[in-house]
Amino acid sequence: MNEALLRSLTPSVLGILVRRGADFAAAEDAVQDALVKALSVWPADPPRDPKGWLITAAWHRFLDATRADAARRRREDVVDEEPVPGPAPSVDDTLQLYFLCAHPSLTPSSAVALTLRAVGGLTTRQIAQAYLVPEATMAQRISRAKRTVAGVRFDQPGDVATVLRVLYLVFNEGYSGDVDLAAEAIRLTRQLAATIDHPEVAGLLALMLLHHARRAARTAPDGSLVPLAEQDRGRWDTRSIAEGVEILQAALARDRLGEFQAQAAIAALHADALTAEETDWVQIVEWYDELTLLTDNPIVQLNRAVAVGEADGPRAGLTALGALDDSLPRHTAVAAYLHERDGDLPTAARLYAEAARKAPNLAERDHLTRQAARLNTDGRHLRSEHP
Repeated sequence: MNEALLRSLTPSVLGILVRRGADFAAAEDAVQDALVKALSVWPADPPRDPKGWLITAAWHRFLDATRADAARRRREDVVDEEPVPGPAPSVDDTLQLYFLCAHPSLTPSSAVALTLRAVGGLTTRQIAQAYLVPEATMAQRISRAKRTVAGVRFDQPGDVATVLRVLYLVFNEGYSGDVDLAAEAIRLTRQLAATIDHPEVAGLLALMLLHHARRAARTAPDGSLVPLAEQDRGRWDTRSIAEGVEILQAALARDRLGEFQAQAAIAALHADALTAEETDWVQIVEWYDELTLLTDNPIVQLNRAVAVGEADGPRAGLTALGALDDSLPRHTAVAAYLHERDGDLPTAARLYAEAARKAPNLAERDHLTRQAARLNTDGRHLRSEHP
């Protein structure tokens, strides 16, 4: 069963139903039913024309739902005008679906869920598992999102920046359940890059590939986090790094710098270093300066403080950090790291422990707790050696 093929066909099948006259919500429901049916039928009886099979199954499901709903008798004209079976049109509606699912009237979580359903072809159960929420909760979220965009014209212009933000959110969710959301985000961004020629789409794809290339080295066998400087770089995916760098270079050559291209350039500099000590931190700081001009995101300034601490020394990093709001996520963890680099182990241990209490997830909390424990142990050893 080629589920990747199934998901890749979803946007075009959904677009065809909409063009035939189905409203988005009804068409999306029908396509989901067709996907579920395919999962049960195809393993034993694979179709010669998978796309045609899905279109037929989804259209029949839409017609059945239309006939059964007495309140929608006005759609009988659509039922009477069922198209003659034949080759499916080659119009690609993927880009319009992206814009629709990333509509500014939707909350980020709703936009992500609707994108995974309508463009990604994931079932409600798969999305719910990935986000660790009950299936009923995710179903309600998707239903509300579809109602919100019900009156939006399918062909109206959309905002590429909003679409990219949604895909970035999907990637950052990582993975759980039986769907790898990071890999799914890369697949969807590849699909978008094939549909629209835009340097920031290429920049986002490059950024995803460069970050994903380090995935295998990010955790130890026991599941604990491994900081970038301590990762086994031999486990990095060199093929993904090479592809990401090539895509990034082509995007930068167009001289239309954007936020995702700048982030990808920073990731490429990390990937280019054979060892942590060889990292070109001076150039990374320069890219953070460029990124600061493109976005007012305070997290960029937080990451820049770390880079400054590496390029110009921990005191300089602490000075840069001191200009930022200490309520920023991970601000305390960055302060702990810079104080440790500066040799102030008691302060660093205290801040690591404080950062652990604020950690957004269990893995990060455990990592920070171990850092605090390590420094406390080192401090005791120093005191015993120098009474």
